[in-house]
Amino acid sequence: MNQHNIGNFIGIKRREKNLTQEQLAERLGVSNKTISKWENGKCMPDYSIIELLCKELDITLAELLDGEEKEPNSIRVYDEDQVKSLLCKIQKLENNYTYAIGAILAAVGLISLVLASLFDGSHLNDFISGCLSGFGFSIIVVGVIAIIKSFKKGH
Repeated sequence: MNQHNIGNFIGIKRREKNLTQEQLAERLGVSNKTISKWENGKCMPDYSIIELLCKELDITLAELLDGEEKEPNSIRVYDEDQVKSLLCKIQKLENNYTYAIGAILAAVGLISLVLASLFDGSHLNDFISGCLSGFGFSIIVVGVIAIIKSFKKGH
């Protein structure tokens, strides 16, 4: 599975259907910049959109992942359901990873807030306490955003 080959294949199939990036993006509910990123090999389509992409381009999931049309008499070692299952598992792993990172960031933020409460008295201690508090709140916010994103994507 080569990301650049897949992107090139998406571009070829899109042009064969006489679609602009904007038209394909509209049909898929994404931006034309997203289509451009796929076609330039900068990123891959999200699991949630792959089936619709294949349908719009009249290709199979295996062809998309191979980055080329299958030969008429070619034999695949895997079938569409296996590929869908694998992609689903990968998406869940990515979501779990994002969730774990978010939880770790939130925990680090809470620890920073606790540490901030230990510093008081002098101007230097107040400065350190303020820095730790600001850092703690910021990291908690980033962690919570990561957790929310992981839930929106697939939990």
